[in-house]
Amino acid sequence: MTPDLAGNRAVIHDLLAEYGALLDGEQYDEWLDLFAAECRYNVMPRENYDRGLPAALIFCDSRAMLEDRIRALREANKFNIHTDRHLIGLPRILGSYADGLEPGDLAIEAPFAVYQTDQEGETRLFATGLYRDRLAVGQMGLRIRDKLILLDTFAVPSLLATPL
Repeated sequence: MTPDLAGNRAVIHDLLAEYGALLDGEQYDEWLDLFAAECRYNVMPRENYDRGLPAALIFCDSRAMLEDRIRALREANKFNIHTDRHLIGLPRILGSYADGLEPGDLAIEAPFAVYQTDQEGETRLFATGLYRDRLAVGQMGLRIRDKLILLDTFAVPSLLATPL
């Protein structure tokens, strides 16, 4: 790892911790603020990704599409009341401008698990996988430019309105 990337490690940890905490706290407007003005959010089964198949479970190629998903989530949660817990593992820094990315971008990946607890107190594993993110480094700090969420399985139980 080059010295310039080493200085970003703590900032990346903070960004991922904030990402999970905001989702778990249902602070969706603040969660949206973690994304760059031009961004992409893609949820895809790993099997499709590995085979080069473009089919995604969720594909938002703009911030406006993410905002629409949050509006839909607020409506859907009236019928599927639960709490989420995002567990995000330690990230690996995969690359930077020196590796061919846009100037000021970082590529990272981090494993995750999302648990859901229903009103009866039953907790179940909702989804596991790997975040592959491209982060934009700017005056506002790190922002998510591209979030690829690789799910370990197609079999996501119930409603996938929940951001992962």
